[in-house]
Amino acid sequence: MNGNSMNLVQDTNLEMEEKFKVLSASKSVEVDHKFASGIKLSKVDKEAKYENAVSDISKHYKGVLNALGEDTERQGLLKTPERAAKAIMFFTKGYRENISDVLNDAIFDEDHDEMVIVKDIEMFSMCEHHMVPFIGKVSIGYLPNKRVLGLSKIARIVEIYSRRLQVQERLTKQIAVAITEAIQPAGVGVVVEATHMCMVMRGVQKLNSRTVTSTMLGVFREDPKTREEFLTLIRNT
Repeated sequence: MNGNSMNLVQDTNLEMEEKFKVLSASKSVEVDHKFASGIKLSKVDKEAKYENAVSDISKHYKGVLNALGEDTERQGLLKTPERAAKAIMFFTKGYRENISDVLNDAIFDEDHDEMVIVKDIEMFSMCEHHMVPFIGKVSIGYLPNKRVLGLSKIARIVEIYSRRLQVQERLTKQIAVAITEAIQPAGVGVVVEATHMCMVMRGVQKLNSRTVTSTMLGVFREDPKTREEFLTLIRNT
C-alpha cells in the first residue's frame, strides 16, 4: 500500500468511528437485531418453535393450493404443504441466526494492513416482492485495522443475510455494515451480482439480465485508488 493510502487510513480512523455509530442505527442493521431475540432459546424451545411454524405455514400453503383449484388430497400433493413449509423455513433461516454467535471467536488481532478479499461467494436469496429466488455471487474486500476476520466467517455473514426475504440493494449494505461493526476496518467494499427470477420467469422475462450492486465504506469510498484496486482484483483474478 502506498504512502498516501497509509496516511488516509490513519486520518480516517476517528471519522470511521463516528460512521460506525450512524451505521449501527440504520434500518439495515435493525433488521438483524429484530430477529435476534429468538436466538437465545434453548434447543428444545427452538425445535418446538420451528415445528409450530412449519405446521402453521403448511396450513396456509394448503389454502393456496386449494385457491389455485388443485386437489390437495391427491397423492402428489398430500405432503406438498409440509414440504413447502420446510423449504421456506430453510430459505429464510437467516432470521434465526445471529452475527455475534456466528463470528464467535473468529476475530483475530493481526498487524496486517493490506487488502483482504474473498470473491465469488455463492449466494441464494428470496426476492421480498415476489418471493422467488435471486441467485448470484458476492465479492468482499476490507482493509484491516489491527484485526482480521476468519475467512469462512465472511461467507457465513453472506449466508445469514441472504437467507432472508431481501432486496439486493439492502443485502449488499447489510453485509458491509456487519463486517464494519465486527472488526472496524479502515474500509469495506462489497459487490453483489445476481440473476433475479422475478425478471426471468415473469414480467419482462429477460433471461440474460444481471443486477450489480455495491457498497463502499471508509477508504473504499474516499480513496479512488483503493477502490480501483479492489474492483480490479475482483474482476481480473
